[in-house]
Amino acid sequence: MRILIATPEAVPYVKTGGLADVTGALLKEFRRKKINASLILPLYSIIRKNNKLYKTDKSVRIEMGGFIFKGNIWVSEKSSTPGSYFIECEELYGRPELYGTSDGDYSDNAMRFIFFSKAVLETCIALNIRPDVIHCNDWQTAMIPLFLKTLYKGNRYLKKTATLYTVHNLGYQGIFKASDMDYTDLGWEYFVPEKIEFYGKLNFMKAGLLYSDLLNTVSETYAGEILEKENGFGLEGVLKKRQNDLFGVINGADYDEWDPSKDSLIPAKYDRNDIKGKSECKRILLQKTGLADKKTPLFGIVSRLSSQKGLDLLYNSLEELTIMGVTLIIIGKGDEHYQDLFEKAAQKYTGKVFVKIGFEEALAHLIYAGCDFFLMPSKYEPCGIGQLISMRYGTVPIARKTGGLVDTVKDYNHLLSTGTGFLFADYTPSAFQDAIKRALCVYADARKMKKLIYDSMDADFSWGRSAERYIELYKKAVKKVKG
Repeated sequence: MRILIATPEAVPYVKTGGLADVTGALLKEFRRKKINASLILPLYSIIRKNNKLYKTDKSVRIEMGGFIFKGNIWVSEKSSTPGSYFIECEELYGRPELYGTSDGDYSDNAMRFIFFSKAVLETCIALNIRPDVIHCNDWQTAMIPLFLKTLYKGNRYLKKTATLYTVHNLGYQGIFKASDMDYTDLGWEYFVPEKIEFYGKLNFMKAGLLYSDLLNTVSETYAGEILEKENGFGLEGVLKKRQNDLFGVINGADYDEWDPSKDSLIPAKYDRNDIKGKSECKRILLQKTGLADKKTPLFGIVSRLSSQKGLDLLYNSLEELTIMGVTLIIIGKGDEHYQDLFEKAAQKYTGKVFVKIGFEEALAHLIYAGCDFFLMPSKYEPCGIGQLISMRYGTVPIARKTGGLVDTVKDYNHLLSTGTGFLFADYTPSAFQDAIKRALCVYADARKMKKLIYDSMDADFSWGRSAERYIELYKKAVKKVKG
């Protein structure tokens, strides 16, 4: 079976969020299992700058609404099945960022990813790849299944190619003005509510949901939640129609990268058999951030700063948390509103709250290793990777009972002293604070806390099982296409 994973980002090439971790780790796991799989991405400036790539003698010409763009095809290695393919188009991807700047999204993002979606299919033809399955990810690749069933219907290279479309976050759908429909080269009969029109606009994700052979999202619980109006973002009706083709596959964590016994970015390594190094990591972390002494419970957040992440619950709880004696480290970037709020909070609570706007890889690793607890009070969370990493490092998650957090964190039972973290249900500051109080009760008992750390580190969310589940879905999609 030949798999082509179409994605707007993937480690180790380029990353803005968890999607890159998922696609990069999935390819690595497929390669480990000797499965013929490759990635295909746009060739952004940052990829060209940081990676040695090889230009092929093949290119694609893409027509979009009367405009023609050329795309040169690059590969990651000189072999018959390179690990990754890249589509070069300087007019569209030769920019400092992937999707936009601090001033907002690029105004031509619709054109950029319509081009990419067509270029993926044209690359298959140019290189005679003939994939059994194209695995599409998020809105940036959601037009591929639609194009495959319309513009490329019956193409001899692609007529047996199936598609799996993965929704990593339903909150980001790729919604654009109606006039961008011209770039698709589809008839306007597709711009209707039954197809890809969405309240007068063009919705990329809706195309993926309607036209892909199979669908999945990144946890079982989230697959159920998005069928309801509260979490469906206007697409719950479409999803209900495709309910029999919708599956949940929990994300894994890349334990080659995230392993405290091998992590070169932390000052002291440790493992399940000897966790002394964790105390040293906490000491260094407190020293770097100027926070209180190491006996104080230390909480950490590594996150995109957005309303989805439940940051209003955290901000409205800061006064109470400092009264409890908690110290807090936040690293991330995102909405200016939250960046300003937490920068001011750090000034107000000097010595108790530390905030780093931006992302620093070494500091993120140190937070996972050096904190006692990891906060994820998300409003919704399709899967989440932070809690998987934190558990591996023995940093106990405190999370809201939603999406993949439910599927991966086992709520602590105070009577039995079992669990891997603390969950709360209601989206309120008081419910969040109650979960923290429960955690502090365990922290005060050294024996119980040590067992909780061990149990968290024992949780196994490696990519092996998830990759096997994806292989099952690929086979199911292929069978559906072949009838």
